[in-house]
Amino acid sequence: MAAAAVLASLCLPQGCANTTTPPSGGPKDTIPPVIRKITPLPGAAGVSAKKTRIEFTFDEYVQVKDPRSLFLSPPGEKPPKFKMKGKTLVVYFEEDLDSNRTHTLDLTGAVADNNEGNMFPGYVFVFSTGGGIDSMMVTGIVQDCNTLMPVKGATVMLYKDQSDSALFKHRPDAAARTDDWGYFALRNIQDTVYRIYAIEDQNNNNMYDPDNERVAFLDTLFRPAKMAYDSLPELLKYDMKDTANCLARHQELELSMFREQPSRQYIDNYVRTGERSAYVTFMAPGAEIKGMRIRGLPADKLITQFNPERDSLELWVNDQRRMPDTLYLMVNYMKTDTSGVLVPTEETVKLAMDAKMKTSASKSKSSDIRHEDTVCVMTASAKPETVEQYGFSLEFKYPLIREAFDSLHFYSINPRQQEREGAFRLVRDTANIRRFSIMPEEKLLPGWEYILKIPHRMFQDINGHFNDSTQVKVSLPTDEKLSSLNMILAGVDREYIVELLNEKRSEVLRKYVTDSSCTLAFPYLAAGKYSVRITEDPNRNGIVDTGNLLGKRQPEKAVFYKINDSFLIEIPERSVIDQRVDMQVLFNGKEKDDDAEDNDGARGGDPDAADTLPEGAGSQG
Repeated sequence: MAAAAVLASLCLPQGCANTTTPPSGGPKDTIPPVIRKITPLPGAAGVSAKKTRIEFTFDEYVQVKDPRSLFLSPPGEKPPKFKMKGKTLVVYFEEDLDSNRTHTLDLTGAVADNNEGNMFPGYVFVFSTGGGIDSMMVTGIVQDCNTLMPVKGATVMLYKDQSDSALFKHRPDAAARTDDWGYFALRNIQDTVYRIYAIEDQNNNNMYDPDNERVAFLDTLFRPAKMAYDSLPELLKYDMKDTANCLARHQELELSMFREQPSRQYIDNYVRTGERSAYVTFMAPGAEIKGMRIRGLPADKLITQFNPERDSLELWVNDQRRMPDTLYLMVNYMKTDTSGVLVPTEETVKLAMDAKMKTSASKSKSSDIRHEDTVCVMTASAKPETVEQYGFSLEFKYPLIREAFDSLHFYSINPRQQEREGAFRLVRDTANIRRFSIMPEEKLLPGWEYILKIPHRMFQDINGHFNDSTQVKVSLPTDEKLSSLNMILAGVDREYIVELLNEKRSEVLRKYVTDSSCTLAFPYLAAGKYSVRITEDPNRNGIVDTGNLLGKRQPEKAVFYKINDSFLIEIPERSVIDQRVDMQVLFNGKEKDDDAEDNDGARGGDPDAADTLPEGAGSQG
């Protein structure tokens, strides 16, 4: 009776297609296939672990659209195989199954009808090669650690082996795949303690490959506390376009997926980029350099710069003599040996010029020499929308050996065409020794024009070349349709990275780093939808750090600001939007005081609310 009820439930929610009479035209068939018979019966125990076959008979002819979606838990070394026999799908296995174990076979996303391609909504078949069926379950979601978007097709894995190496050495004791919403339900699992992981299984072997796959993990051991019943909403199969039901499913766990930084340290690549420039990349971040020199040149002639992650090193030779075709760079650094230990190692890196560089370096005719070959190349720019936050940007192609920033001329022209001298301050980029920001010290006004003039021969680079004169003009946007968003932060007790992203969360438009309660202004925004991502920055390096599996370190926690159950902030034309954020509530779930303001609001509700916080606090990103 129980088996008959299960089969009936497979039919009723979807409706049963009548295939006894051939179709005679009419509307297109949109009804998905329905299972009429399963052998052995659902929930069967004592199923043979050798040469196991499972037969699903449908009400019409079907095909397997995606063999990878035939997913067995616990997974074996080889994936399930299949063949069609009339309207019956026969699933079989090339290896013996684990004995005395509950198994699940998931058909979700695998089967469609032959004629119209209507997808079978899915079904999880449960059986046991032992004497009974395990009854526990766990649910959750897997999401990208940076975008918080759901990760589709991730493999969630449970291990009874609690050692750190289990994920690398053998397949899990139970597994399931996430759906379009990043949702997973591991059903009919043992009542015991597990380690829980999720991976993007690129090679489909149900084991973690740290060089090519992303990973997520639960910080603590987990023991399931909920029993599996077919009627539970969490175990039903929904159309992935059914947003309401998909989002309503209860989730016990939340796993953040990240790409690990490699742990083995060695020189990975090196390239000569010019006569006096090159770069060296390391396999892992945090490269530790003990010493570095170029053979035949004094050590003080070498200028170097690491990127913030310290896995990529730029270098330049501060010597105006013609460089040889090949430079030999001697690098003394901490390298991972065969036993996985960092040891001092000296390597010689051969930096050779390619044919194009040799041709450029040997130019003798004046007709062959371009103007950019004879000057200190620089780029000066300013954007109307961000000049108040970022100022004027000045970036040189090569490091400077002579600079005269006090020679820069900054002034403004008002709407009456009257000029006025302006003051500025210089900000040196901590991540790029060739980039500088010129920050106006006065409040910029709409309708005014602001000019930065760079005089001739005030800067000299390592090639001995001087700069051309240039100037940059910028005015604040005057489009009356533009809007402003103010993020009013309270309860800031550590450093945070606050970023404004586009609607798809694929591009960072503005960025602040702050460690105090403040108001962060995002002016001159076109009407549209935006996201605000706020990330904890405990090591105060101004970048979003990824996680480490063996070090049991999660990626730095990111939260998207949410309004009315939406991660998107919709900004209309000609508006000023104030969003009040209590960081303790956002990150720690602490309750607000009874008289605290709501997080969302528009200017006009409480005109004095923003005045309790310092305006413009926070450093530039």
